[in-house]
Amino acid sequence: MRARDLAVEYETVGLDSDALDAARLMAEQRLPALLVVDERGAPKAILPASQMVKILVPAYVVEDPTLAAVVDERHADRLCEALAGRKVRDCLSKSTPRPAVAAPDDTALEVAAQMAQVRSPLVAVVEKNGASVRLLGVITASHLLERLLAAASC
Repeated sequence: MRARDLAVEYETVGLDSDALDAARLMAEQRLPALLVVDERGAPKAILPASQMVKILVPAYVVEDPTLAAVVDERHADRLCEALAGRKVRDCLSKSTPRPAVAAPDDTALEVAAQMAQVRSPLVAVVEKNGASVRLLGVITASHLLERLLAAASC
Protein backbone atom coordinates (compact mmCIF):
# COMPACT_ATOMS: atom_id res chain seq x y z
CA MET A 1 0.00 0.00 0.00
CA ARG A 2 1.26 3.41 -0.94
CA ALA A 3 0.37 6.73 0.64
CA ARG A 4 -1.55 7.84 -2.46
CA ASP A 5 -3.78 4.75 -2.11
CA LEU A 6 -4.40 5.37 1.58
CA ALA A 7 -5.10 9.11 1.32
CA VAL A 8 -8.68 10.29 1.62
CA GLU A 9 -10.29 13.69 1.29
CA TYR A 10 -10.17 15.50 4.60
CA GLU A 11 -11.32 18.82 5.95
CA THR A 12 -8.75 21.59 5.94
CA VAL A 13 -8.82 25.09 7.37
CA GLY A 14 -6.66 28.11 6.68
CA LEU A 15 -4.58 29.97 9.21
CA ASP A 16 -7.03 32.86 9.06
CA SER A 17 -10.17 30.72 9.28
CA ASP A 18 -12.55 31.45 12.15
CA ALA A 19 -11.63 29.37 15.20
CA LEU A 20 -15.24 28.86 16.26
CA ASP A 21 -16.12 27.54 12.79
CA ALA A 22 -13.12 25.19 12.98
CA ALA A 23 -14.26 23.90 16.38
CA ARG A 24 -17.79 23.33 15.03
CA LEU A 25 -16.36 21.43 12.07
CA MET A 26 -14.38 19.18 14.42
CA ALA A 27 -17.40 18.58 16.61
CA GLU A 28 -19.93 17.98 13.82
CA GLN A 29 -17.69 15.56 11.93
CA ARG A 30 -16.04 14.08 15.04
CA LEU A 31 -12.58 14.79 13.68
CA PRO A 32 -9.53 14.15 15.88
CA ALA A 33 -7.75 17.11 14.31
CA LEU A 34 -7.84 19.51 11.41
CA LEU A 35 -5.16 20.00 8.81
CA VAL A 36 -4.23 23.67 8.67
CA VAL A 37 -3.02 24.87 5.29
CA ASP A 38 -1.33 28.06 4.16
CA GLU A 39 -2.57 30.35 1.41
CA ARG A 40 -1.08 28.03 -1.25
CA GLY A 41 -2.89 25.00 0.19
CA ALA A 42 0.30 23.48 1.59
CA PRO A 43 0.12 21.78 5.01
CA LYS A 44 1.18 24.20 7.73
CA ALA A 45 0.08 22.56 11.00
CA ILE A 46 -2.19 20.03 12.60
CA LEU A 47 -4.70 21.42 15.05
CA PRO A 48 -5.78 18.63 17.42
CA ALA A 49 -9.24 18.75 18.95
CA SER A 50 -7.55 18.49 22.35
CA GLN A 51 -5.86 21.85 21.70
CA MET A 52 -9.24 23.45 20.97
CA VAL A 53 -10.62 21.99 24.21
CA LYS A 54 -7.61 23.39 26.09
CA ILE A 55 -8.39 26.87 24.77
CA LEU A 56 -11.95 26.58 26.08
CA VAL A 57 -10.82 25.75 29.61
CA PRO A 58 -9.74 28.76 31.69
CA ALA A 59 -5.99 28.77 32.41
CA TYR A 60 -6.53 28.64 36.17
CA VAL A 61 -8.52 25.39 35.75
CA VAL A 62 -5.83 23.87 33.52
CA GLU A 63 -3.27 24.65 36.23
CA ASP A 64 -5.48 23.27 39.01
CA PRO A 65 -8.23 20.93 37.71
CA THR A 66 -9.86 20.76 41.16
CA LEU A 67 -11.09 24.31 40.53
CA ALA A 68 -13.37 22.98 37.78
CA ALA A 69 -15.79 21.84 40.49
CA VAL A 70 -16.39 25.43 41.62
CA VAL A 71 -17.29 26.76 38.15
CA ASP A 72 -21.08 26.97 37.92
CA GLU A 73 -22.94 25.44 34.99
CA ARG A 74 -24.02 28.81 33.60
CA HIS A 75 -20.38 29.87 33.32
CA ALA A 76 -19.32 26.48 31.94
CA ASP A 77 -21.96 26.76 29.20
CA ARG A 78 -20.22 29.91 27.96
CA LEU A 79 -16.76 28.37 27.54
CA CYS A 80 -17.00 28.52 23.75
CA GLU A 81 -16.94 32.29 23.96
CA ALA A 82 -13.17 31.89 24.36
CA LEU A 83 -13.04 31.17 20.62
CA ALA A 84 -15.10 34.16 19.53
CA GLY A 85 -13.15 36.52 17.31
CA ARG A 86 -10.10 34.24 17.17
CA LYS A 87 -8.46 32.83 14.10
CA VAL A 88 -7.10 29.30 13.72
CA ARG A 89 -3.56 30.70 13.87
CA ASP A 90 -4.35 32.00 17.38
CA CYS A 91 -5.22 28.47 18.49
CA LEU A 92 -1.98 26.86 17.43
CA SER A 93 0.46 26.19 20.21
CA LYS A 94 3.80 27.99 20.04
CA SER A 95 5.43 24.56 20.04
CA THR A 96 3.21 23.14 17.29
CA PRO A 97 5.49 21.00 15.12
CA ARG A 98 5.27 21.01 11.36
CA PRO A 99 2.73 18.46 10.17
CA ALA A 100 3.83 15.02 9.11
CA VAL A 101 3.89 14.90 5.32
CA ALA A 102 4.18 11.81 3.16
CA ALA A 103 5.09 11.57 -0.49
CA PRO A 104 2.60 9.74 -2.72
CA ASP A 105 4.92 6.73 -3.12
CA ASP A 106 5.71 6.32 0.60
CA THR A 107 4.78 2.91 1.94
CA ALA A 108 2.25 2.30 4.70
CA LEU A 109 5.13 1.50 7.03
CA GLU A 110 6.85 4.81 6.23
CA VAL A 111 3.60 6.64 6.94
CA ALA A 112 3.11 4.71 10.19
CA ALA A 113 6.67 5.51 11.28
CA GLN A 114 6.14 9.23 10.68
CA MET A 115 2.82 9.17 12.50
CA ALA A 116 4.37 7.37 15.46
CA GLN A 117 7.44 9.61 15.57
CA VAL A 118 5.48 12.86 15.81
CA ARG A 119 2.47 11.33 17.61
CA SER A 120 0.09 12.79 15.07
CA PRO A 121 -3.45 11.57 14.41
CA LEU A 122 -2.97 12.30 10.72
CA VAL A 123 -0.43 12.60 7.94
CA ALA A 124 -0.85 14.80 4.88
CA VAL A 125 -0.05 13.25 1.50
CA VAL A 126 1.53 15.86 -0.71
CA GLU A 127 2.75 15.80 -4.28
CA LYS A 128 5.58 18.26 -4.88
CA ASN A 129 6.44 19.60 -8.30
CA GLY A 130 9.21 22.15 -7.99
CA ALA A 131 7.90 24.98 -5.83
CA SER A 132 4.27 23.92 -6.17
CA VAL A 133 2.56 21.64 -3.68
CA ARG A 134 -0.64 19.69 -4.20
CA LEU A 135 -2.46 18.10 -1.29
CA LEU A 136 -3.68 14.66 -2.37
CA GLY A 137 -5.41 13.89 0.90
CA VAL A 138 -4.84 12.79 4.45
CA ILE A 139 -4.21 9.47 6.14
CA THR A 140 -5.74 9.25 9.61
CA ALA A 141 -4.36 6.97 12.28
CA SER A 142 -7.64 5.04 12.49
CA HIS A 143 -7.80 4.53 8.70
CA LEU A 144 -4.16 3.43 8.58
CA LEU A 145 -4.73 1.00 11.44
CA GLU A 146 -7.82 -0.40 9.73
CA ARG A 147 -5.92 -0.98 6.48
CA LEU A 148 -2.89 -2.52 8.21
CA LEU A 149 -5.10 -4.88 10.23
CA ALA A 150 -7.06 -5.90 7.13
CA ALA A 151 -3.85 -6.60 5.22
CA ALA A 152 -2.46 -8.68 8.09
CA SER A 153 -5.75 -10.58 8.58
CA CYS A 154 -5.41 -10.29 12.36
